[in-house]
Amino acid sequence: MDRSAARVVAVDVGSVRTGSFAWAAVDVPGHRLTAHGDDPAGAVEALAAALADGNDAVLALEAPMSVPVPEDGRLLGKSRAGEGNRAWSASAGAGALATGLAQGAWLLAELARALPALAATTQVPRWRGTADGGAPLLLVEAFVSGKGKPVPTALGPHAADAEAAARAVARRLTGEGGGTDVTCAPQRALNLLAVQARWAGLTVGGDEHTLDVLVVRARPGG
Repeated sequence: MDRSAARVVAVDVGSVRTGSFAWAAVDVPGHRLTAHGDDPAGAVEALAAALADGNDAVLALEAPMSVPVPEDGRLLGKSRAGEGNRAWSASAGAGALATGLAQGAWLLAELARALPALAATTQVPRWRGTADGGAPLLLVEAFVSGKGKPVPTALGPHAADAEAAARAVARRLTGEGGGTDVTCAPQRALNLLAVQARWAGLTVGGDEHTLDVLVVRARPGG
């Protein structure tokens, strides 16, 4: 993989014990599925291998990873712009958020252990390898739900979700899909990806905990 290449690893968060956790890796250019699995350590290895080779990488978690904190307390728990009737604070979203916090923190801590001094960002303009003065690891949120759910494949429904998310993120980052699909604005954002990255020991911009994250919705057939 050359300097223009990147690996997107998407994680469908869920119970590792019951087999509802899965991940998939898609490399760009080419959008080729290169690996998948149901072991969290495998997701770390897929990211670390790309980064160790000098390439950029993306970790996409399928869980709410930024939440709005309004000035008006009466708006607490209100959905983010773009979520429609599937608010981050509803039962499914809240459950995924809690699981994603623990699993995302573990993944990032293991990645920091494998690659000390690794820099990460949640802001696409800041995402490029260190040779370009940026961070080689981008952290984003994926959103696969409703009519965007892919038809389960031989890999299983959770791996199918992870693959759909990885492909959607890869398309978005190669300029095929525009900006974010969901935003906390006009409310203040609490960026949980930046919080996890800092907790894990990664280098991340000091202002990122207040900035919105990129949210990519997987479309039908994604």
